[in-house]
Amino acid sequence: QVQLVESGGGLVQAGDSLRLSCAASGRTVTSYVLAWFRQAPGKEREFVATFSRRGSSTYYAGSVKGRFTISRDNAGNTVYLQMNSLKPEDTAVYYCAAGMVTITRQQDVNYWGQGTQVTVSS
Repeated sequence: QVQLVESGGGLVQAGDSLRLSCAASGRTVTSYVLAWFRQAPGKEREFVATFSRRGSSTYYAGSVKGRFTISRDNAGNTVYLQMNSLKPEDTAVYYCAAGMVTITRQQDVNYWGQGTQVTVSS
């Protein structure tokens, strides 16, 4: 069992930055790949960013590439999402996710966090 707890969401203005955190815990948490998804009102949950299974690479959705950065602490138990140059279309609930493969689809996810709201005003 893996538990994921997100934090760091909030209300910001367009162009601002925000950093989300996801604290992962559980006996086998270091065996899992951690990733970020988001879900805007009335839309499907979508992939945002992930590490590769080996942890040597990162992958991003085209809509956030160059603006968002996924990173993690040395222990691998906390993953971050640094979001720069935020746009109103980035408004969504952001979810931390854990899976056993490189995550790019909801089907790849074994565990979800509860989500944290990010609202970007224009």
